Amino acid sequence: MRILHTSDWHLGRDFDRWPLIDDQRAAVDRIVALAVEHEVELVVIAGDLYDKAIPPVEAIRLFEDALADLAATGAVVVAIVGNHDSSVRAAGYDRVTARAGVTVRGDATRITEPVVVDAPRDGGPPVAVYPVPYLEPAVAGPRLVRLGDPAAPADTAQADDEAPRARHTHGSVMARATELVRADVAARGDVRSVLVAHAFVVGGEVSDSERGLAVGGADQVPDSVFAGFDYVALGHLHRSQHRAEGRIAYSGTPLPYSFSEEGPDKTVRIVDLAPDGSIDVVTVALGVGRKAFTLTGTLEEILAGADGVHAHARDHFVRAVLTDEVRPLQAMGRLQDVYPFAAAVEHRPPARSSDVTAVVEPGGPDGTVADPFEYVLAFWQDQDGGPPSDAERDLLVAAWSAVDRETDR
Repeated sequence: MRILHTSDWHLGRDFDRWPLIDDQRAAVDRIVALAVEHEVELVVIAGDLYDKAIPPVEAIRLFEDALADLAATGAVVVAIVGNHDSSVRAAGYDRVTARAGVTVRGDATRITEPVVVDAPRDGGPPVAVYPVPYLEPAVAGPRLVRLGDPAAPADTAQADDEAPRARHTHGSVMARATELVRADVAARGDVRSVLVAHAFVVGGEVSDSERGLAVGGADQVPDSVFAGFDYVALGHLHRSQHRAEGRIAYSGTPLPYSFSEEGPDKTVRIVDLAPDGSIDVVTVALGVGRKAFTLTGTLEEILAGADGVHAHARDHFVRAVLTDEVRPLQAMGRLQDVYPFAAAVEHRPPARSSDVTAVVEPGGPDGTVADPFEYVLAFWQDQDGGPPSDAERDLLVAAWSAVDRETDR
């Protein structure tokens, strides 16, 4: 069976002040085209369908179009909600849409209700796809402990009220979830198993655009909890990466959502799951939308490079790391005149000996109190690595004089 694995669409997200909805539509169209081109039988979307729990209307419409277009290819579609999504809003009609071959699962208590896909093309056993939505420990933990317990209350609200006050972690709830799923796989006999989940696996490569699930490493789960499945399609981490010879994998986002995601084109994973459970995986570049680039040099060097060494970045998101001795005035405005999608400026002047050996202390050596303005100049030098230029000092003097006059009133 041929599977297309994608995740973390974050529909409705912006990059700095630029909406990405058009780039996201291009990414969705490309994914649909790849499903047709590769004759995909199953599409999995591993969470963070939207960027916000209450997404904008255009994002909802785009997701609706995406599901309809993917279903029209003849593929079965299985999606889960991630930590950015509202399980009720994103997956509220799962029981209805599933009848049309589109599952959007948000209910953690239904993890042992797989989507079973027949495989007439390869003649192998059916593929049982288990959608495991994002599991918030405090909410999902008590419910998963009771799942399968005939003595547990049928009413969810009552069950939550009666739940023991045990401490659940991301690791413990995912371990419990996969334990339950493995038991269901075993009970079904001759099936191939695909798990779709949204979690942070220990040792995964992170980026700046992910929302942390917990403080420190408390949000991480060991990859050992995913043992025993033919393929584990993960979401949450935004870089494409894999473990266990490709059996446990993140597809990554379809677009870069921060400058920490610079590098090769974003991809989806095409997975051939053979009748015996072995896999063959290729990553396919999407090649759509704007990329992110960091350009380093003086402001004049970066501006001059727009027609030369930096020409590739002119129509993409740009972060400029300026190495000028003094931070140039109006740097962002000048950058955006040449690089319309410049989004960030960082000033990193060359290291000076004063950066590590000298600390400017206002006042005299005999302990006399300095003019308060000297503290302003000392702070500037401490932060910038050197004294202000003549123009900068004039601005500081003018600002200080205005404050001084206001204080005297």
